[in-house]
Amino acid sequence: MTKDTTVRSTVRRAKPPTNAQEHSNADGPQPQRRGAGALLVAGPVIFLLGEFISAAAWTDPAYSYTYDFISNLGVHGPSTLFGQYMYSPLAWVMNAGFFLFGITTLAGVATLRNPAHGRRWAMLVPAVLLAVGGVLLALYPGSGEALKDGTGEYHSMGAFAGFTGGNVLAIVLGRRWQRIGVSARMGRALITVGVIGLISMLLYLAMIITSGDNVIGIIGLIERGAVHPFLIGLACAGAAIWKRDNISAEPPSITAGTAS
Repeated sequence: MTKDTTVRSTVRRAKPPTNAQEHSNADGPQPQRRGAGALLVAGPVIFLLGEFISAAAWTDPAYSYTYDFISNLGVHGPSTLFGQYMYSPLAWVMNAGFFLFGITTLAGVATLRNPAHGRRWAMLVPAVLLAVGGVLLALYPGSGEALKDGTGEYHSMGAFAGFTGGNVLAIVLGRRWQRIGVSARMGRALITVGVIGLISMLLYLAMIITSGDNVIGIIGLIERGAVHPFLIGLACAGAAIWKRDNISAEPPSITAGTAS
């Protein structure tokens, strides 16, 4: 076999890159993308852990995920707002969760793609909105006193910035599933949770406006419908990015033909 025949045999036997490798090559170094995936997981986990720990400490009466506002967990109290009694012994845990989860998620989005690809603003704008919302929630707890002294407006702005930013971010990431390196199924799931969250946000806002001083008994559940779906979606997307880059970390082998 001639040298030319050997080269052709080598080319035929070379394996094309996988989709994961194409995404990794297109969207930045693997360590950077793995870091982005880890941060996208960490942000929602920080929020959910802060919520769980502070709710577990609220025992008299027991905190209700269905009835009580999420923000109640950040009010040490005692205080009352919209007919809900607020006394959170570990309010600082929830406020730390508010503060850190948005910033962590923003850091994940900021390191997700190579800046050379452009259009980063489409992901960064809702991520910044989410981060700002989390900071406002942490700095201005939504107590009854806050409603009277005017700082409650900052808390409300933070809440709706978080609702809007988180759900829009999920939709944008879902539409760019190829760019961020996740499956089409994951992309559809992200869009779905974002739409569910925005609908829940509108329903939540309508209930707050129409209910007056005493909100209905499932207001906490509806509020979580605006938050928990996008948190779970972002965490799953981050895990998928991490997993895909780990799988594609080993380069394909190219076996040369043997001369005969």
